[in-house]
Amino acid sequence: MKNNKFLWVVTLALMAAMTTSCVTPRKVRYLQDMEKQREVLLNRKFEAVISPSDELSIWVQSDNMDNELANPFNSRGNYNSGNSRGYGYLVDINGDIEMPVLGKLHVAGLTRLQLIDTVKTRLVEASFMSKPRVDVRFSKFQIFILNSSGGSSISISNERCTLLEALALSSAAGLYTRRDKIGVLREVDGKMVLRYLDPRSSKVFDDPFFMLEQNDILITDSFGSVYFKEWLSGWSVVTSTLAVATSIISIYALIKSYIPQQER
Repeated sequence: MKNNKFLWVVTLALMAAMTTSCVTPRKVRYLQDMEKQREVLLNRKFEAVISPSDELSIWVQSDNMDNELANPFNSRGNYNSGNSRGYGYLVDINGDIEMPVLGKLHVAGLTRLQLIDTVKTRLVEASFMSKPRVDVRFSKFQIFILNSSGGSSISISNERCTLLEALALSSAAGLYTRRDKIGVLREVDGKMVLRYLDPRSSKVFDDPFFMLEQNDILITDSFGSVYFKEWLSGWSVVTSTLAVATSIISIYALIKSYIPQQER
């Protein structure tokens, strides 16, 4: 009787492992409700916001095309000025950058277009240029990814990246990645905030963390069955021995059940 109970326990455990290892479309398909709701209204525009430790590339041209007049402001022209790291202006911990003539500018919290307007206004107010042309770009717009296999990063060239775009560019979501619990780790007002999103639903578009910011960290996890299978692979010898022992016990119990009562 005890042998039969043991056999049933082993059998049920193996069946449970096989069941949990199955990945159904409902677990992994993105935007499952979009088949019925083909259009989703976006309530806000997505624009990247400047934060401390960002690196900005700033180019200025004068209205009379006098390059000598504009060069001191341009990022590469500040290589030896201490205001940049050779490629752009580094936003300090207080959210400021230091520009020639204009001095210190508080840029944290501004979008790229807002900073362009700010630089233009300050140049005109300083009577340095009457009609300046200004362009601002993020020198490095990176998203980091952490998963069970390790970590990686992706660089975004257009300064706009959604959660779905990051998942596509990084291949961070494999077949066994949990779609219902994709974390976005972000620094907000000096605190690290972790928020979980579920891209299987179109409601993800309304989440404020759907639009990623530079230096955000995506954290993905796998289904528990993956870790169970990895554990089993590491104990292949043990599991093989248990399988052989289970087979022997099963055969012994089967033979014993056919032995007449008087012969026992």
